[in-house]
Amino acid sequence: METEIPALLRSREAVAPERFTFHSSRMRMKHVTKEELSAMDGDSDRCALELSDAKVDVMGYACLVAIMSMGHGYHRASQERLHKVTVDNGAAAPVVTSAGALVEGIKAIGAKKIAVVAPYMKPLTEMVVDYIRNEGIEVSAWRALEIQDNLAVAAHDPMNLPGILKGMPTEDVDAVVLSACVQMPSLAAVPMAEAMTGKPVLSAAIATTWSMLKALDLPTRVPGGGTLLSGAY
Repeated sequence: METEIPALLRSREAVAPERFTFHSSRMRMKHVTKEELSAMDGDSDRCALELSDAKVDVMGYACLVAIMSMGHGYHRASQERLHKVTVDNGAAAPVVTSAGALVEGIKAIGAKKIAVVAPYMKPLTEMVVDYIRNEGIEVSAWRALEIQDNLAVAAHDPMNLPGILKGMPTEDVDAVVLSACVQMPSLAAVPMAEAMTGKPVLSAAIATTWSMLKALDLPTRVPGGGTLLSGAY
């Protein structure tokens, strides 16, 4: 999130007048396990409080799997609770989650059947797939890269992703989620993946950017952001 969302919004600055500043507060997590994710989510209230001191205009909860590992539909409860933290601090701000944004972004482009690439271990990836399916979206193909160390996830070369995608059955899907994780970079590979598959390609970071722009009531055209950020949705 701290690399790709700023990159997308900087790209938007080339075609739109708005300018953005970026502020972050961290929930600690080193290994992508159910236990660490649960502890991490428990830290989100503190982060929302700290960021609301800066009176930001929108907040994005950056860990998709932390939300999805907490049970079906949890992004709605999280967004509501964290928004209340900002209200109680006298600095009301809309809160979007990468989990909710991905689900909403898939639905916005009209996709009913998708393929998903995720960096997580298989049990966590299955949890993510189950969460998305519970939102009424069919996941017909998925690939778990099984990278447990969080920094190794961030270091994964995005240009490996088109080759990974080539080995997946994508002929009958409506869209591809190239990275179901805001920590795993994919932005550089999105145009290639769209050209290769002929399908809309999105990621958790692209969807979060889209959701933030919608919360700010701003046009959603971002060069290099793929189909979802074409401005049509």
